[in-house]
Amino acid sequence: MDFKEILSVFLILFSVIDIPGNVPIIISMKKKGKVIKPGRATIVAGTLMIVFLLIGESILNLFGIDVQSFAIAGAIIIFLIAIEMVLGITLFKEPEGEEDTGSSSIVPVAFPLIAGAGTMTTIISLKAEFQQLNILIGIIINLIIVFLVLRSSDWIQKKLGVGGEAILRKAFGIILLAIAIKLFKSNIGAIGG
Repeated sequence: MDFKEILSVFLILFSVIDIPGNVPIIISMKKKGKVIKPGRATIVAGTLMIVFLLIGESILNLFGIDVQSFAIAGAIIIFLIAIEMVLGITLFKEPEGEEDTGSSSIVPVAFPLIAGAGTMTTIISLKAEFQQLNILIGIIINLIIVFLVLRSSDWIQKKLGVGGEAILRKAFGIILLAIAIKLFKSNIGAIGG
């Protein structure tokens, strides 16, 4: 267990999950009458992330892909997510949900808002850099924050305001850009060698 690694994993996943940036989406869903259960959403998202942490590499091996190659692909995805955050544009469009059947806590909150493609790619990419236990602890810390944010989304929205939310999103976007570049640089050498 390495505190520095746990902190790094936590910050990377926090930036990718971007739960503060998802608060407006969650508020909008609530205004449309969607029921969001914070506990249920957190458990489902956590299960998806942990399963992917544990067997994601086996899935890659099944297709003959090494972790370094996947990490580079992940770095590119993380880079694009960061570009979205910094420039305020949308590159990845999520499918629109039809009508609420009482599963809003699962789709779209648990998946893809919390445990989406970016999060899954990041988790497997992190395995090239960090110990699995430290990644697991980083995931759990993020899930605690996700739960707290979902529970208090109305209050957070009022306190942050539109300006505070935009600043937070751009700041995490820049951090994510730097992380993507570092991830790319540290894995490109392993493939070339």
